[in-house]
Formats: sequence, C-alpha cells, structure tokens
Amino acid sequence: MSIAEKLFKLKEAGSDVRTETVAGITTFLTMAYIIFVNPSILGDAGVPKEAVFVATCLAAALGTAIMALYANYPIGMAPGMGLNAYFAYAVVLGMGVPWQSALGAVFISGCLFVIVSLLGLRGLIINGIPHALRTAITVGLGLFLALIALKSAGIVTANPATMVAAGDLHKPPALMAIFGFMLIVALDKLKVRGAILIGIVAVTLLSFVFGGNTFHGVFSAPPSLDPTLLKLDIKGALSVGIINVVLVFFLVELFDATGTLMGVANRAGLLVPGKMERMNKALLADSAAIVAGSLLGTSSTTAYVESASGVQAGGRTGLTALVVAVLFLACLFIAPLAGAVPAYATAPALLFVACLMLRDLADIDWSDTTESVPAGITAMMIPFTYSIAHGIAFGFITYAVLKLLTGRAREVKPIVWIIAAVFTFKYAYLPG
Repeated sequence: MSIAEKLFKLKEAGSDVRTETVAGITTFLTMAYIIFVNPSILGDAGVPKEAVFVATCLAAALGTAIMALYANYPIGMAPGMGLNAYFAYAVVLGMGVPWQSALGAVFISGCLFVIVSLLGLRGLIINGIPHALRTAITVGLGLFLALIALKSAGIVTANPATMVAAGDLHKPPALMAIFGFMLIVALDKLKVRGAILIGIVAVTLLSFVFGGNTFHGVFSAPPSLDPTLLKLDIKGALSVGIINVVLVFFLVELFDATGTLMGVANRAGLLVPGKMERMNKALLADSAAIVAGSLLGTSSTTAYVESASGVQAGGRTGLTALVVAVLFLACLFIAPLAGAVPAYATAPALLFVACLMLRDLADIDWSDTTESVPAGITAMMIPFTYSIAHGIAFGFITYAVLKLLTGRAREVKPIVWIIAAVFTFKYAYLPG
C-alpha cells in the first residue's frame, strides 16, 4: 500500500494519484490570484506589500496542508476575499485602527473559532441548517462564482446607472474567456480528463499571442517576512473600541467558511447524509489557519469556494489539497511564473463549475414557500451583496420569521433561532 493510499484512502474515495494531482493543480490555478490581490488590498491599509506576499503564500500553504493531512478534504485555504477588504477598508482605513491591532482582532477571532470547533459548536450549527438553506448555500456559491468569473473575464462590468452591465465583448480577454468556457464544456462532455485544466492552460497560451501577456521568467527569491511576522497587537485589539470588530470578523469568518465548506463538500458528495463526516476536523483546520495567518501577517484565512473547480476535476481527498499547499509554497520562488496565468484564463473554469452548481435548485421543495423563499433569498443575496455571510444571514432570518408567521415555529431547530437572532442583532446594532 502506497503512502498516498494510507494517508488519503484514495480507493475508498474512488480516486487515484493522477486525478488528485490534476484536481490540485486546477484548484491552485483558480486560487493563485490571491497571492497578488491580497498584498495589493492590505498594502492600501499600510501593511508592507512584499511581506504580505510571503505571508499569503505561507498562510495558504499551511492552512491547506492542515486541511489535507488532518481533515483529508480537497479544499484549498487562503486569505479570504471580502475579509481582506473589510480588514483594509472598513477597519484600518475606515475606523482608523492600526493594522497591527486589526491583525490582533483576527487572531482573537481565530482563537474563538478553535474553541467553538473543539466544543463541537460549529458542527452543531452546520448540522442544524435546514435542507433548503443548505441547498441554497451551494446554489448561491455557484452564482457568486459566476459573478466573479464574468467580472474577471470582462464579460460583466460595473455601471453607475444599472449597477452591472455587459462589458466590451470585442476585447481579447472576453473573447478568450468565452472560447475557454466552450472548450471546457465540450471536453467535459466528451469525458476528457483534466478538461478544466486544459481550458485554463489553453487560454493562458493564447494570452501570450492575443492578450499582451508577457513572460517574466520563472524564479525569484522570496522577500522578507520580518515586517509583518508576529507584529499583531493583541492588547490593542482587546480595547473597548475594537470588540465590535472582533465580533464582526468572527461572524463573517464563521459563515463564509462554513458556507464554503458545505457548498464544496456537497459538490464532492461528502455530505452524508447532509453532514460532512469529518466536519469537525475540517473546521479545526480552518480555525488553525486563521490563527496562523494572523501571526504571519495577513487577514483571515478561509476555505476557498474556488476549490469547487478541483472537485469538478475529480478531487475527492486531501491529496488534492496537499498539491495546492505545495504549489503555494513553490510560489515563494516562482512568483513570475504563477503570475503568468491571467484572471480571464481561470474565469472559464469558475463559470463552468458555477453552472453545474445551479442544478442543486432541483432539490428545493418549491411547493412550500416557507422553505423555497428563504432558499431563494439565500441564493440571490450571496452574489447580490457579494458576500457569502450576508446571504446566509438573510436566509436564516427569513426562514425563522416565515416559520413563525405561519404557525410552524416548532419546525425550526433551536440553533436556527439563535443564529437568526445573532444576525438580527448584528444588523441592528453593529457597524459593518
């Protein structure tokens, strides 16, 4: 028996080393943008960019490795989009909180996560989520992925009058993304293994010819991590004015990560029945990654919805995640090569996965509006608010209120009432 088989139980999962490797590369390529985007966002808040680049790679590698070896799930971890924006623009720039104190708040929220995960409270929350909302989270993630993909490809763009509008479809990035999407769908239908990865590579190669992409070499020495390593200010984070920040980080992290874990696990067929068998380990891995990231010098690390692309490519075990972790470590030394894959090359993969995730709509009981309406609200609000956490919050609140108003309050599990009340309190009394 090989080491891979012992560690990840590939046969039991119906997978093999080649499939898991391809899936890991696929997931990594759809996540790789974060090593460039995260330093840019946190840099706006005054955090040293080069150190953030190193912290991002290390936090992603460490968190994903824990997910691989401890929880055995094909889910990649990295500093979360949205969470980094909240860190930089709302907390540091908006509230005037020093970035060191903001890192301290992330650390505290991570420690809270570890506690509630060890006590089994996060698993209790997830297992208490009604089937309709659980399904809607997967669909909402699909719509969220679609929006990210279409924006990255330039097919959808911002518009001050209509909020969103069609982009310039004559530009090479949009045309290449459309070609990549069609290629992936066709190859998948023809049962070509690695269809998603082939699509990403094809568009990347085309980008050198038609997109003005340039090759900047392969290797470069990693910058110093010292400017952010262990620079968090826990004492500052515990001051009265930042308690709210800690709570907001905690709530957003909880439901961003929980929603992503559930959505990706559902796509991988790991919810049995409706539960992740190793959920608590996955949640502990997620919690540990947040703490580690704050120590290294980056905003909250979380499970990545882009992991769904690797799942679609066949990833079913932690070996997929381990490949992702190794590639993030490699990025410390081959940043120019990793940067050669443009966002519009990974967009077709995300859009394809998004389309597949929408089929879960069929699992919702559309004849019962107390089930279908909260599900619809959840699915719609995730992309419309550009936040997994907000979508889940509105879904919980709607579900509880409708059950109460229709005399069916007994159908609602206690954990749903608690979560709905917490989110109602947050929206009523807390900023952000």
